[in-house]
Amino acid sequence: MANTSSRTLRLLSLLQSHRHWSGADLACRLGVSERTLRRDVDRLRELGYPVAAGRGTDGGYQLAPGAVLPPLLLEEDEAVAIAVGMSEAAHSGVAGIEDSALRALAKLTQVLPPRLRARAEALRAMTVPAARNGPVVDVQVLTTVAQACRDEERLRFGYAARGAAPTEREAEPYRLVAAGRRWYLLAYDLTRHDWRSFRLDRLTGPRPTGTRFRPRRPPTDDPAAYVRAAAGAPAPHTVQAVVHAPAERVRHVVGQWGVVEPLDEHSCRLTMTSTSLDWPTQALGNTGADFDIIGPPEFADHVRDWATRFTRAARR
Repeated sequence: MANTSSRTLRLLSLLQSHRHWSGADLACRLGVSERTLRRDVDRLRELGYPVAAGRGTDGGYQLAPGAVLPPLLLEEDEAVAIAVGMSEAAHSGVAGIEDSALRALAKLTQVLPPRLRARAEALRAMTVPAARNGPVVDVQVLTTVAQACRDEERLRFGYAARGAAPTEREAEPYRLVAAGRRWYLLAYDLTRHDWRSFRLDRLTGPRPTGTRFRPRRPPTDDPAAYVRAAAGAPAPHTVQAVVHAPAERVRHVVGQWGVVEPLDEHSCRLTMTSTSLDWPTQALGNTGADFDIIGPPEFADHVRDWATRFTRAARR
């Protein structure tokens, strides 16, 4: 059994991840009796966390809505990850979140210890965000849909599919998926009686109905792959090659778009993921070094096709 301090933090994490928990479910998750759970809840209240409890068949525990919670305890890597995430959010395709992200980043940076602040600032300063030219999603739409997914609550919204008139939909939301430059909602459409993916930039006025639902079996274990297939987006390729050049030299060429693992002083393994095989081909060419293809087989065919065209051009 976890010690009291770690169990209390685990309890707090569970309460923050879901709007309402029954006492039996929480006790089961923590591996304790309901009596011990009540003591842990009292301990959270002593620390200033407003945990509400209800009795009866619908009773349970939840963090009081609208309350100002004490600061969370973060591990070092978690604090740095949040700082970098806030910096990325400031350049995201979510309308209305840019200023909020910058304010949150400023507040977090102020309270970080100097060593962690230096790490976060270095990551932020040395990262160049890619320009976004995709559709923009309203932050209220994003958060409303996310909360409905979390709370397993039916959602009504207006939706305008491509080339079709706007319609009113009611659905059981399952997951949000960020694919490429777009946001999608994977949900069970109660009008069509089937699973659908909805683009969030085409979704308007989402509002919870107050009706909870028991989650259905999802159509796939990989929501991102399902959404890509529904949207007609190509599946990404994971390309691997051994490059006969020092790892630092290859990192300088591929930057954040590839993972470089040193094999020895003169060679490294490069892994890149892309929906197009052209980018990995170009990146490997830019290293100016020999390389051996590990996979996939279609990448070898792609490189062979490039080599044939380049050789033909050189002969002419």
